[in-house]
Parts: sequence; C-alpha cells; structure tokens
Amino acid sequence: MEFQVPTINILLIAPAAIVAGWGVLLMLIELFISDEAQEQWRQIVPGLALVGLALAFIQTVGLWGYDGGTFILADGHPMIVVDNFATFLNIIFLLTGALTIFISVDFLRRTGLERPEFYMLMLFSISGMMLMGMANDLILVFLALELLSIPLYIMSGLAWPRTDSEESAMKYFLLGAFSSGFLVYGIALTYGATGTTQLPGVMAGIANGGSLALAGAALLLVGFAFKVAAVPFHMWTPDVYQGAPTAVTAFMSVGAKVGGFAAMLRILIIALPGLGDVWAPALAVLSALTLIVGNVVALVQPNIKRMLAYSSIAHAGYILIAVASAPASPDGVSAALFYMFAYLFSNMGAFAVVIAIERKTNEGVMLDDYKGLAKRHLGLALAMAFFMLSLTGVPPTGGFSGKFFVFKAAIEANLIWLTIVGVITSAISGYYYLRVVYTMFMQDGDGEVAAPEALKWTVGFAVLVTAVLGFIPGPWFDIARQAALQGMQMVAGG
Repeated sequence: MEFQVPTINILLIAPAAIVAGWGVLLMLIELFISDEAQEQWRQIVPGLALVGLALAFIQTVGLWGYDGGTFILADGHPMIVVDNFATFLNIIFLLTGALTIFISVDFLRRTGLERPEFYMLMLFSISGMMLMGMANDLILVFLALELLSIPLYIMSGLAWPRTDSEESAMKYFLLGAFSSGFLVYGIALTYGATGTTQLPGVMAGIANGGSLALAGAALLLVGFAFKVAAVPFHMWTPDVYQGAPTAVTAFMSVGAKVGGFAAMLRILIIALPGLGDVWAPALAVLSALTLIVGNVVALVQPNIKRMLAYSSIAHAGYILIAVASAPASPDGVSAALFYMFAYLFSNMGAFAVVIAIERKTNEGVMLDDYKGLAKRHLGLALAMAFFMLSLTGVPPTGGFSGKFFVFKAAIEANLIWLTIVGVITSAISGYYYLRVVYTMFMQDGDGEVAAPEALKWTVGFAVLVTAVLGFIPGPWFDIARQAALQGMQMVAGG
C-alpha cells in the first residue's frame, strides 16, 4: 500500500510547536554557555521562557473562532483538531505556565533549586498538555500524555538529594506508568472493537463493539481517573504534592489536572457519546467518592501542601460532576471549562502565598506557620483568605460561580443526588479552608515572609481575576459556552 504524507497546516500547530521548540532552543543554547556565564544564564532563563509562552499565547488567541484540523491523513480525518475547545484549554495551560514562572523565580533561588532545566521541562510539559486538548486520535492522546507526564516526574525530584523529593518523583513515576498501562490497554481494546484509533471512527464503530468496547471505555476512564486524581485512583497525589518542590506542586495541581480532563472530555464527547448511558453514571459515582474522600480527609491535614492536595482531589470531583452531566445537560462541558478556569487562579494564588511563607524546601508548610500572618503581612493574609473562600465556594468569588454552573448542569441532567453530595461536601470543606483564615488572623506567631514584587503582582492578579469571575461571571461563561464541544462531531470528522 502506498504511503501518503499527511497534510499539515503549520499555523494550526504553531502554539504547541512554539512551546516545545522554545524548550529545545533553550537546551541547545545552554550547551554553549561557559561556566563563567552560568550565573547570568540562570537569571535570564525565566524571562526567556516567558517570551516563548507569550509568543504561543498570541498565536493561540489568534486562533479563537477557528474550527478545523491539521495533520490530515489519507482517510480525511485530522490527527489534530483546532477549535475553541482546544484554544480555551491552551489559554489555561499557557497562563498556568506564566504564573508558575512568576512565583518560582525567587523560590527556586532561595531554596537552592535555581536550575535552568526547571523551565525547559515545564515548557515540554505544557506542550504535552496542549496536545492533549487537540488530539483527535487515541495514539496521539497517549503520546501527549507521556509528553505531559515525563517532565513532571523529573521536576518532582528536582530537590534531590532530599529523600522526600526523590520519593515523590519515584511514586509519581511508578503510579504514572501504571496508569499509562491502563490507558494503553484501553486504547488496544477500543481499537480491537472499532478497527481504528481515530475518534470519529471510534464513534462510528463503538455501537457494534459489544463487551470489548465497554471494557476499552472502562480502562480509558481508569487511566484518566489516575491523571486527574479521582478516588479511588488518587493515592499518589498527597505524597507527590508534599514531597515535590512547592513551585512544581503548584504547576501540576492545575496543569496536569486540566490536561487529563481535556483529553477525557474530547474522548467522551466525540468518540464515546453512544456509551453515555454507561460512562455518565460511572463518572457520577466516581465524582461522589472523590468529593467525600477529598474533603473529609483534608479536615485532618496539618501540612498545608497535603491539605491542598486533598483539596485538589475534591475539586476534581466537582469537575467530574459537570462531565457526568454532559450527556444530558447542554452546559455540562461549559461548566467544566469555566470551573477549570476559575480554579486556575484560586489555586495558583493560594500556592503563591504558600511559597511566600515557605522558608526552605518543605520547611514552613505546616498550618502553625501561618499563625499571625495578618500581622506580619496583611496583604498576603487577605489574599489567602480570599482564595480560601473561593475554593470553598463562597460568593462573590470565581469558585462560587464555578460551583453554581456545575450544580446547575447537574440539576439539568437530573443528578439531584450528586448535587446534594456536592453541596454538603462544599460545606464540609469550609472547615479546613476557614481554619487557615482563623489561624492567620486570630492566632499569634512569627516567621519570615518572602514576598518579592513578582510574587505580589501574581497574587494581586489572581485576586483580581477571581473577583471578576465572582462579580461578573456571565461574559466569561459565554466564552466557555463558545468553547464547548457540542456540535463538534463534524469538525472531528474532518
């Protein structure tokens, strides 16, 4: 059979190509940096990484409103699709990377972890995240997932020879590889049931796939549940979040989670809509378990990084509510996208404050270290209180708006019981979030606060966006609606 070269539109893959290529370029430049210039090189790498993200961001915004595909194969199906869904998620990934750089520069310097490879690995991981949202083929989903994950395994162990950082990297690597095995097996079974890995082809053949198709779909869900830290596939999250350098934890808490949901949403909505009556109830049960375990176990965590780890697990549960609602609610996907956008700023802002309080690597991360923060740095204390209220879901914050849209979608999908579970667990979460606020304002304590200008500006920006999403969520939700996947089967089909 004659091999045909795929049709490629470079402009459509430019954002991801810029990010990955920029990381490669920085690595090549470092090869020629002399030992005498290493210190200066370490100081300018963060700025250069920001330039790469800015270039990709400009290209990404320019693609808003475009619906099409690239890397088109002989059968007419594109391997990569570019649409508002992918563009919206790419904006989240690029903003996550930019905010991570701003909160990391001083932290890495004062903890002795100022290594240029941190930024290069982050760029590679971001390019994988971007491909996750654009992938129109199960093979590409797997490759993108590995491109996302492998740099994170290395970044988790950046604080070597600290044993907790090495343990974090090892656990993340082993369990990540384990979950990838589930995903590959699911892809193999899906291919066996449908004869293709192209998402449109899977959609066309899945109805006749029988039990093999159901098994493949189940294993795909298990693989993604690992990546988004849904219960009972969450075991790696607390230990990895605690042991990894806090800047890495902040990055993976948003980027890796949103990347997992990006691929999950596209596969479920584009390739497996015919099995919606099977996977939607399964996701609803996973969501309930995730909400209960994440919020209840977070109640007893004295380490704020572990508390935010279980908080991250719980927020995966809220997003899963929206995903489970998608087959029966027109706003299910929109609610998930809006929630992830709001979660980006609330969570990154909270981690920025954690970095300001942390004195050395994983020293100063206990809840007691936040005693008297209001007297030591009132601005950071007020910002942290606002982020805690947003993560709880108290109005007027972006977190409240996100939960409102998620619960609305669940009610439209007649998932009343799941909405009740979400409301009750939100009330439970108020205890451990507000405990941080009580500690900062009502107890006395002392300690250093490292708040350089870049970090303060990042915190201020996160507060502003979180407030805007709380006070005027309508226009932003309309943008999320434009990015939703309903009606995209035609695009996916080329």
